[in-house]
Amino acid sequence: MSTNKGDIVLELDREKAPVTVENFLAYVEDGAFTEGSFFRVVRLDNQPDDSVRIEVIQGGPSREYSRERYRPPLELERTRDTWVLHVDGALSTARSGPDTARAQFFICIGDQPSLDFGGARNPDGQGFAAFGRVTSGMDVVRRIQGAATDGQRLVEPIEIEWVRRVR
Repeated sequence: MSTNKGDIVLELDREKAPVTVENFLAYVEDGAFTEGSFFRVVRLDNQPDDSVRIEVIQGGPSREYSRERYRPPLELERTRDTWVLHVDGALSTARSGPDTARAQFFICIGDQPSLDFGGARNPDGQGFAAFGRVTSGMDVVRRIQGAATDGQRLVEPIEIEWVRRVR
């Protein structure tokens, strides 16, 4: 993944989270993330109403990527089943409820066990579907995390120039 702040190398865990990995790769192959962006940063200092605080950066497809092209929502691959946990550098799917994840994703900064199954971040306790990790470029992730925000929205979204699959 190349951004205007530098490159991030991701390793996906197809063996443990096959449905989520295939979904992400389908968006990669379709070019959804080319000219997409990181648009949200959640830090300890910008969650005044949350009793359980996390640290992540969130990204997704470009605005030009038509909603009609979005794939159906995914069945949640829970961390209790995959054991792909929300540790420092984990790659995971964003969602609004169980079985609602589509194309947005986030990267954890530091260990975030409250995002795992049974964690307290969401009232439903189902957690999020972690499906990979950053193997290189956590310095870039931290630069994105440190960028100026208005609440949790980046003042200037960080462009994802492209995402490419390396086999």
